[in-house]
Amino acid sequence: MLRSFRLGNHRSFRDEQELLLMPAMPGDERAAVPVAAIYGANASGKSNLIDGLAFMRMAVLASGSLGTAGRPYFRLGDTGAVRPSTYVIELLAEGVRYTYGFSVDGEALREEWLYAYPEKRRRVIFERSQGSFRFGSTSSDLKGKFAALEELIRDDVLLLNFCSRLELGPLMPVYRWFAQGLRIRLHEDQWSTHQVEGRVGDFLNRDERNARRLLSLLSAADVGITDVAAERLDEPASGGFHSYATLRTPARPARNRQRWRLSFRHGDADNPFELHDESAGTRNWLGLIPTVIDVLDDGRVLVVDEIDASLHPMLTAKLASLFQSEETNPHGAQLIFTTHDTSLLGTMLGDNVLDRDQIWFVDKNAEGASELYPLTDFKPRKDQNTERRYLAGAYGAVPVLGDFAEAVLGR
Repeated sequence: MLRSFRLGNHRSFRDEQELLLMPAMPGDERAAVPVAAIYGANASGKSNLIDGLAFMRMAVLASGSLGTAGRPYFRLGDTGAVRPSTYVIELLAEGVRYTYGFSVDGEALREEWLYAYPEKRRRVIFERSQGSFRFGSTSSDLKGKFAALEELIRDDVLLLNFCSRLELGPLMPVYRWFAQGLRIRLHEDQWSTHQVEGRVGDFLNRDERNARRLLSLLSAADVGITDVAAERLDEPASGGFHSYATLRTPARPARNRQRWRLSFRHGDADNPFELHDESAGTRNWLGLIPTVIDVLDDGRVLVVDEIDASLHPMLTAKLASLFQSEETNPHGAQLIFTTHDTSLLGTMLGDNVLDRDQIWFVDKNAEGASELYPLTDFKPRKDQNTERRYLAGAYGAVPVLGDFAEAVLGR
C-alpha cells in the first residue's frame, strides 16, 4: 500500500521523518486510504506526479542504467535548466513501513536510501551518497555481499535494482513491492486490440472462476455483453518493447507465443461481435477488469492517470466502491487516480463516492512549480457541497479562464 510519494528538486528528503500524502485521517486504524483522487487544472502537474512514480518503478526494475528507464528528471524553474530531481516513496510492504528515495542528476545517481519502521522507529537499511555506502545493523548478516557492492555497482544503477541479482534480504520486500505490488496505467498508454485480447484471454484461461467474474462486471457496467468466448491462436512473437506502464524493457528473443481472439454476444443476437466492434469505453473496461481483480485479490496498488478519459463517472464510482468495501477488498488494495470529473466529489447513487481524506488537489504556485495538498487542509464540514465549492475556486486547482469569444475574434 502506498502511503506517500513526492518528487522535487530539493537536495534531499532524507531528514523528513513523515511524508504525509495519502495516509488515513487521525483516529483511522488504516495505515492509508484505500482510494485517493487527485484533481487539478490542465497542465497543473497531475500527470507529472504519475509519470514520476512510473519512472521510479522503472528505474528500480529496468535492466540497465537509469537512462534506460526513461526521463530521469523534470525541468523546473523558468530557465529550462536541468537540476537534480529527488524521488521519495513511503509504502507498506509485507507488513512493514518503508521509506525509499533517490536523487538523480542527469543520469548519474547522487543519493539513495532505504529506511524501515518495523516498530515505528526508523532503522537504516542503507544510505548511499556520491558512491559511498553505509549499511545499518539490520543488514549485518550480509556484510560480505555489501562489501563487494562498492566495487560492482555503477553510479548510474540503483542499489535496489541491483539487489534482485544478489538476493539482498533486507531490500527484497521493497523490490518485490515495485515488481509485483504496483500497477500503473498512464493516459498515454493505449491498449491495442491484441493487448486487450491477450489480457482477457490469459485472465480467462488462468482460473475458471474468472469467466463468471468478468461477465458479472461487464453486466454490472451495462455494456450489453451477455457472453464472451476466447479462442487461442499460435503465432510468431515479435520483438520490441512493452508499454511504459508495465515496464519498457527489451522483449525476450522471439519465439512462438499464444495469442487470443475474443468474440462477444449481445442479447439473443446470433452473430458474435469482435473486439473492434465494441465501443472505446467497453474496450477500456475490458482491459482494466483483469488488473482490477488481480489487484483486489492480491492487495496491490493500482494507479490510473485521467481515469475519466476511459470510464463513465458512474462506472468510476462503482470501481472506487470495490476498493472502499472490506468485503470486496479484504487484502487492503489501493486505487489512486487523477481526474477532472467533479461529480465524484459529491454523492452518486445516494452515497459519497470519496471521503474527505481521499480528495487531493494539484496546483501551480507563483514560480510555476506544482504543489499537492489535501482537501482536509481546508477543514471542510461534512454537510458542505465539495463539488460546488471546488468549481467556485475555493480550493484552487481550477483553471483561470479568459474571454474565449474575444480570443476567437482577435481582440
